[in-house]
Amino acid sequence: MARITFDSTIPVLRIFSVEKAREFYVDYLGFGVDWEHRFEENLPLYMQVSRGGLVLHLTEHHGDATPGSRIFVRIRGLELLHGEIADRDYRFLNPSIGDAPWGGRVMELTDPFGNRLCFAEADDGLGDEGGT
Repeated sequence: MARITFDSTIPVLRIFSVEKAREFYVDYLGFGVDWEHRFEENLPLYMQVSRGGLVLHLTEHHGDATPGSRIFVRIRGLELLHGEIADRDYRFLNPSIGDAPWGGRVMELTDPFGNRLCFAEADDGLGDEGGT
């Protein structure tokens, strides 16, 4: 019997400044820019950034996404990520890691556009692959 599988999910986040987006996602969080697209030079940017297995689309297009969205990212190595970004001189954030009510640990960051990224590491199996 055939089985439906989903390859990946790519969150789309609204941005309002390419400069601020690069400062946050590339310089601060360590993402790489995979590609950029504009229909014409003076039109909004749509770009893909990634780090490890996490891929995000960042868009200046008005109708693509709602500012202030929240994404939940399962991660292994939360302490390592926290240490990495704590060493960077980003004056707008000083995140900490906290305990989650479901038993894991979380670090939540807010980008310059109000989007929230919740990085979560589970100690109870929530972060493991699985499901049907």
